[in-house]
Amino acid sequence: MHNVFIHLTDSVAIQIDTLSGELVPVGTNVMPVFDDSRSYVLGVKFARVRVSPETLANVMNTYAFAKPDAPLKGLSITIEGNQLRVKGRLHSKGDIPFETLGTLSPTKDGKVRIHTQKVKALRIPIKGIMSIFGMDLANMINTSKVPGIETENDDLIMDVSKLMPPPELQGAVTAVRVEPTEIVFTFGTEDHAPALEKGNYMTLRGNRLQFGKLITTDTDLTVLDLEPAERLDWSQTEYKEQLAAGYAKITPTFGLRAYVKGYNKLAHAPKK
Repeated sequence: MHNVFIHLTDSVAIQIDTLSGELVPVGTNVMPVFDDSRSYVLGVKFARVRVSPETLANVMNTYAFAKPDAPLKGLSITIEGNQLRVKGRLHSKGDIPFETLGTLSPTKDGKVRIHTQKVKALRIPIKGIMSIFGMDLANMINTSKVPGIETENDDLIMDVSKLMPPPELQGAVTAVRVEPTEIVFTFGTEDHAPALEKGNYMTLRGNRLQFGKLITTDTDLTVLDLEPAERLDWSQTEYKEQLAAGYAKITPTFGLRAYVKGYNKLAHAPKK
């Protein structure tokens, strides 16, 4: 993929600057079914992915902490310099309001650590309270049943591959940085970076794939925006409408090139 803004759900969208990897079927599926994001995982060799703090908060609220008994509720995330400020309610402690300020860094096993610099509950710095009662963040937030989230002393550790809606991104985060409006995650190493072609596109090549009613055995499929100057704005759940609003061409080697209308240009698409 190159310069693809992909909507995984109505409230979760990420910017993929570049990505190379493999679609691997899971469960009883003999091939990836592109219409079913749960039929495969995306094994990432290299990627640079941008996520807004609002999207990360939506992921936390609608996936990681969506269950009624989740320890945290009503999370919001904002960027302050090179740090993240996280606010919410400690649901497991009677919905006490809290906020943290922390820095991001990759862990040795490819996850992301939010190292807590400051913690407040009821607007009171809580490190002092913790020392008095012998508590730390891990004691206050039981994440043993929360997929993609762990606690270690006063730090939160995110497994980005398990946090996001399907398809699951399987790969190690090797770098992370905070920019003024986005968090940028790097997966893998530069030696696996794809040789980029001109344009904004999503290309699938080799092996078998089911794409709508079409089943290919030696896949050669590229999806491009009708307006090549813009990034490819793609909805993983509603792309059939994008295809219907565009057109397709067959190459001399029987490859398929699908030119689609950007999801943001559809009449009912959410406004940004």
